[in-house]
Amino acid sequence: MRGAKSAKWVVGAIVVALAATACGGGKGDGGSDAKGQVDPNGIFSIEVGEPEKLLHPADTMESNGSIVLSGLFSQLVDYTADGKLTMVNAESVESADSKLWTVKLKKGWTFHDGTPVTAKSYVDAWNWAANVNNQQGNASWFSDIKGSEALLPEKEGAKPTADKLSGLKIVDDSTFTIELKGAVPYFVYKLGYEVFSPLPESFYKDPKGAGLKPVGNGPYKFESWDRKKQIKIVRYDAYKGENKAKNGGVIFKNYTGLEPAYEDLKSGNLDVIRQVGPKDLPVYHQDLGDRAVDADQSAIQSIAVAFYADQWKKPKKVDPKVIQGLSMAIDRATITKTVLQGTREPATGWVAKGVLGFQPNAAGDVTKFDPAKAKQLIAEGGGVPGNAITIQFNADGGHKEWVDAVCNSITQATQVKCVGDSKADFQADLAARKAKQVKSLYRSAWTLDYPVNSNFLRDLFQTGASGNQGDFSNPALDAKIKAADSAATLEESVKAYQEVEKELVNLMPSIPLWYYKVNAGYSENVEGVRYAQDGDPVLEEITVKKK
Repeated sequence: MRGAKSAKWVVGAIVVALAATACGGGKGDGGSDAKGQVDPNGIFSIEVGEPEKLLHPADTMESNGSIVLSGLFSQLVDYTADGKLTMVNAESVESADSKLWTVKLKKGWTFHDGTPVTAKSYVDAWNWAANVNNQQGNASWFSDIKGSEALLPEKEGAKPTADKLSGLKIVDDSTFTIELKGAVPYFVYKLGYEVFSPLPESFYKDPKGAGLKPVGNGPYKFESWDRKKQIKIVRYDAYKGENKAKNGGVIFKNYTGLEPAYEDLKSGNLDVIRQVGPKDLPVYHQDLGDRAVDADQSAIQSIAVAFYADQWKKPKKVDPKVIQGLSMAIDRATITKTVLQGTREPATGWVAKGVLGFQPNAAGDVTKFDPAKAKQLIAEGGGVPGNAITIQFNADGGHKEWVDAVCNSITQATQVKCVGDSKADFQADLAARKAKQVKSLYRSAWTLDYPVNSNFLRDLFQTGASGNQGDFSNPALDAKIKAADSAATLEESVKAYQEVEKELVNLMPSIPLWYYKVNAGYSENVEGVRYAQDGDPVLEEITVKKK
């Protein structure tokens, strides 16, 4: 996952300070150090994997596709590094009761095909994305809006009974209203996520074609997609937003692993890398000097449970004590210090650092390494079925080393056999999850879509949520989530979600491992490289040196 480029944010008159996004060291932080040395039309390259799906804003829930979409589409709002919620395509987003929201758009914005961005562009896009017939993976993000159940029925296989969200009303070309089913105090912050992007009229004539050659409203326009090789986007000179591109465009180069990408970075054949793999973590500062980057990131690595797997439901449903025991068999402190070279911090809960509502010890003792207690809990829970587990992961993401270390820790502490289940790439990993083919456990990492704790709880653990790929379901927790959403104020909603997080200790839908940080770098060809809170470089700020 992906999300808005934010580090702090503000609501009304109450300022809530979060962890500011850090930058890399040295002269690369602030742009060129010599006037006249920047090529304003220069193109730079960045490492990615092949996007999982077509480039549809409402169907992209992984980092390889979302970083491309972040350049092609702009949303209504965003969040700045100095703590403010800012308007992007919106002139204002206001509500007196957190239930009925009025959106006014900035005038003069156009899509990359030259057609105007209007209120209808948003309303039509959201109606299309929410309709179950269009099979958009992030359709559940529209469930807050009145009438969503008619387009997105809860019963599997049911057909929609409407083609429009009754809660969306067009007032005029630049104004529309959003009526929610109930008050959601943090709803405006969700509007910074790509699922809420507008779409041009041309999209509906050929949605598949539009996913291969997207037409957006962002600082870059699409140029080409050579499948499994590269995607190219170029600056859109008619862009009306304040975040105009300081470069001519971006080439997203496809790599099958972090190690070959890093070698290309060192040789100057790649300009920006998003993450250094475990093998190169000990040397990347020495290799790159002041072009090495260490930055804060609001993301968490976990191991999720595939509750649909036979192992966890036959002959009876797994006791959460078994999962608690597996969690306490993992020596996070040693693994993060050795295998991950101190670049990760052991997690003590399910919500990442740097978002509103983070609490330092939400998981209590279950993330503490205690082999004796681990064995006791597993025994009390009836044991691990078959006394063996597997952890599914993607081989192209630098995960094998730590998965092996986690498995060794579990086996040594509990005598439960544990091995990694490697998939060739992120696409294959996600496909197995969505086809419900995970045999036991799977690697699950989540980075913020908006900087509120609900994003790490509702969007992962509510029954049917788009990020809930392990089929976890608990009606009592769903009720608490619903109550947190309908709290009178943002502060009360955040506090209610903190209680939801504490309840996860008793349910164990996943095992928190560690909080992410950005460990990355860039070549001598570029400057002004800054990484946002979601871990991605801010594309439009990067400058390319003249050759």
